[in-house]
Amino acid sequence: MLIDGHGRTVDYLRVSVTERCNFRCQYCMPEKPFSWVPKENLLSFEELFVFIKVAIDEGITKIRLTGGEPLLREDLDKFIEMIHNYKPDIDLALTTNAYLLEATAKRLKDAGLKRLNISLDSLKPEVAHHIAQKDVLKQVLRGIDKALKVGLGVKINMVPLKGINDDEILDIIDYCRKRNLKVRFIEYMENRHAVESLRGMHGKEILEKVKEGHTIRALGREGASPSFNYMLDEEYEFGLIDPHKHDFCENCNRIRLTAEGNLIPCLYFDEALSIAKFVKKGDIVGASEVLGKVLRDKPKENRWMDDSVDSSEDISQRAFYETGG
Repeated sequence: MLIDGHGRTVDYLRVSVTERCNFRCQYCMPEKPFSWVPKENLLSFEELFVFIKVAIDEGITKIRLTGGEPLLREDLDKFIEMIHNYKPDIDLALTTNAYLLEATAKRLKDAGLKRLNISLDSLKPEVAHHIAQKDVLKQVLRGIDKALKVGLGVKINMVPLKGINDDEILDIIDYCRKRNLKVRFIEYMENRHAVESLRGMHGKEILEKVKEGHTIRALGREGASPSFNYMLDEEYEFGLIDPHKHDFCENCNRIRLTAEGNLIPCLYFDEALSIAKFVKKGDIVGASEVLGKVLRDKPKENRWMDDSVDSSEDISQRAFYETGG
């Protein structure tokens, strides 16, 4: 069992397999050139797997593959199969923008993937284009349909932005409700890589928008999930991921690994330790020691606070495309 320095059980590993992305979303990496980390700087799937086996053996029960856009990494299905074969009952999931999902969903499912989180910020082609800086909506919707057809579990993530897609919150709920998909609304996380003029909606503003068309009832958080859940019209459940809320970090059970081998204790913080040299040598003991130190140093909470969200000192330096959000 993995325990951090604050007594919390850590059983969830998020692995970014690439920082490359085929979108340039306004809230993530709008001005980053279409380039990528040289391949020799990335850990191979075999090297990543050395650490993943250590993590599983020491108590990790849930793994999520992220990016950038993870479907851009060649042979991702083979990596999924490696993890699945090592521990078939592991909760193995993936976060994607779904642009490449129509062609890959079946391979991912056959390899052992169980679930997907898919970003869907708009149902209007022109708004989706504005956010992603690319014509993406038709391809994304086809990817969602294909994932459902092959039997993958799907959750939808939406980041409401003032003056851009904040008028679509009820439309996204209706889309998901008809397809029996859970939607989680994610507060925009301030970061220095995003478009400076962006303004996100706070959780209470999102809920007020939902209340314009529905009745809602608070259900609370489920285990260590970052999502605070609500029941809508007593028949449909949706979630709100609100990192500015005081109890957001209370039961945090996550650590993150980048494609270059940096083990990160918290999404917000820039502090990280590298396992690269250890896994390249197959040094399981060395990798395990780094894991132990990262857990001991894991902060109690992020630096986002309810009353200081717009302060410059509360804007993260973290490039979320490196860690998968």
